[in-house]
Amino acid sequence: MKNLDKLEKALDYHFEDPQLLIEALTHKSYKQPYNNERLEFLGDAVLDLVVGEYLFTRFPNFDEGKLSKMRASIVNEEGFTRLAEHIGLGKYIYLSNAEENNNGRFKPSLLSNAFEAVMGAIYLQVGLSHVEKLVHRYLNEVYPVIDMNTLFKDFKTTLQELTQAEFGVTPDYRLVATSGPDHKKEFEIAVYIQDKEYAKARGKSKKVAQQEAAFIALEKLKGGHI
Repeated sequence: MKNLDKLEKALDYHFEDPQLLIEALTHKSYKQPYNNERLEFLGDAVLDLVVGEYLFTRFPNFDEGKLSKMRASIVNEEGFTRLAEHIGLGKYIYLSNAEENNNGRFKPSLLSNAFEAVMGAIYLQVGLSHVEKLVHRYLNEVYPVIDMNTLFKDFKTTLQELTQAEFGVTPDYRLVATSGPDHKKEFEIAVYIQDKEYAKARGKSKKVAQQEAAFIALEKLKGGHI
């Protein structure tokens, strides 16, 4: 069993029901009688409201169109992945060995879902106000300057900026494989920097797979794993 004390410190809350937190961190690949999908469903709805209220209050002069666009740029896989990474959520997720070996802890889809599930669990334990307090804090820490430009930067853009600064080159995304029937294809993309493979990821579209591969490469570069 993982020691979740540091995570609870980041969440500023000690769970009365520790099993609820464990459930929020359990990916379906872990093969338990429970997983985090139901809590993810709840957390998604809670976060939609909390982020909407945050933007509504912070930008009193923005119209509905701008607010909707900004919320959509945070309430999504990429936005929640950034918040999950900010609190180091990846190291606490319960995964199967196969998912672990497939870079599961770095996958935006898993990190995003786990973040939603944990926020759903906190909502069930102590209500909306604590989720609001946490999300407001995380947003202020992750986006010191929050505006239309900072919100709409994706992982591919961030990786390109980093590789241009560090190596003087841009990343090269290569299609490795496709699988599945035409109506449900999955794409595997590898990202190369200076002809060296840095990461590989799968997705329901080439764009999603590229974003996931870019995110994994970014994490490796930041951690000095290459």
